[in-house]
Amino acid sequence: MFESLQDNLSSALRALRGKGKLTEANMREGLQSVQQALLEADVSFPVVKEFMDRVNEAATGEAVLKSLDPASKSSALSIKSSST
Repeated sequence: MFESLQDNLSSALRALRGKGKLTEANMREGLQSVQQALLEADVSFPVVKEFMDRVNEAATGEAVLKSLDPASKSSALSIKSSST
């Protein structure tokens, strides 16, 4: 069960990593993959829903989307510093 969850989550992250630029649309696609992986691993629906709501809010905020620029080396630093 955990191996399947790990494989599905890794696949979702690889799909996001392969994008030239993260947009709200491909963030939603990645989050749907994560949600599906959690549900397939028999995580309870209320837990998945609460987790997805919190991640979605944090990951698709306007400030986060503007700060994600794969060409900029400083974008990774600004994300790390804003999360601490």
